[in-house]
Amino acid sequence: MNPAPGGFALWGLGFRPFYLLASSFASLSIVLWICQYTGHLPTAYMRSPAWHGHEMLYGYTVAVIAGFLLTAVRNWTGKPTPTGRPLMALALLWVAGRVLVLTPFPVAAAVVNAAFPVAISIAIGIPLVQSSNRRNYFFVVLLVLLGFAVLTLHLSPLGVLPWPERASLQAGLDIVLFVLAVMGGRVIPMFTNNGVPGTNATRNPWVEKVALGSVLALLFADLLPLSAASVACVAFVAAAAHATRLYLWQPWRTLRAPMVWVLHVAYGWIVVYLVLHGLAAMGLVAGLFAVHALTIGAIGGMTIGMMTRTARGHTGRPLAADRFEVACYVLVALAAAIRVFGGMGFPDAYMATVAVSGACWSTAFAIYAVGYWPVLTRSRLDGKPG
Repeated sequence: MNPAPGGFALWGLGFRPFYLLASSFASLSIVLWICQYTGHLPTAYMRSPAWHGHEMLYGYTVAVIAGFLLTAVRNWTGKPTPTGRPLMALALLWVAGRVLVLTPFPVAAAVVNAAFPVAISIAIGIPLVQSSNRRNYFFVVLLVLLGFAVLTLHLSPLGVLPWPERASLQAGLDIVLFVLAVMGGRVIPMFTNNGVPGTNATRNPWVEKVALGSVLALLFADLLPLSAASVACVAFVAAAAHATRLYLWQPWRTLRAPMVWVLHVAYGWIVVYLVLHGLAAMGLVAGLFAVHALTIGAIGGMTIGMMTRTARGHTGRPLAADRFEVACYVLVALAAAIRVFGGMGFPDAYMATVAVSGACWSTAFAIYAVGYWPVLTRSRLDGKPG
């Protein structure tokens, strides 16, 4: 990755600060989690594992979604999204949320963390409405729902809302899963056909409807007091639909295109998650293995893949992964496999699998943060704005 010539451009477009913040935080937060777990961090009202789940979902993941949408919406609408000082204010709001959850100020933490996704919804909602881009209005709704979900997560330990923390985290996971399913369906077939000549990645209308509809059904199944068998049934139907969807995209043809196969591998983890989620509902596996299949495998893989691809594309660089980016992809996939299959297969070495998985994850995002610092902070190679 050769540094781009030109001036400082960190605040030129949404992906720049949020990809850098997200990757740095993804690497450091695992260390912070261990410090909190062992009692070396200052007293906070949200302790591990709630803090860990909160930060990975509403910290890291929402930051990547914000960076992606603030960039993509400008392309979709032809209208401006926040840059300069407004973008800096959004970044500071996100940073404030990361700090406040480590302090004994729960109300401030609740307000700030709930405000961030709502602020992003407003930032993208204005250009979407101005351009009548109704196809993407649902992103505004999903961000508001994420804001509500994180608010309930904060109110629960305060005794304000009789709602379990786990339910708020699960709701957030299901919302993010829907985002991944929608965006995966839009970009993975296109990237596959463009990046691997001769591939015929296709989309079947009925498979698309069942795949997306089943994720929404799973959201309601997880929140409503349904029987374990009902939740498992929804999860297994969703798994079959998404496995069929992935098959139609011909992932086996992408092995020589890292920027493409990383997205296929990540989407494959969605299928694994759905199967494990169904088995967990039936009490056959621990729910944490399903959660980490989604968070590390699907979310981690999809975000690292899109963070490299979109950062390259929006800075005028070729869409080709170098050895450092491939290392990031492999390390994230290894982190997921070790955390899920290692944890299930070697229960006596559970803590070792957690540590090794965490090391792989942290290393992957440290490589991204260091390698992409010059990419994200300097102007485009082709001299275009952004």
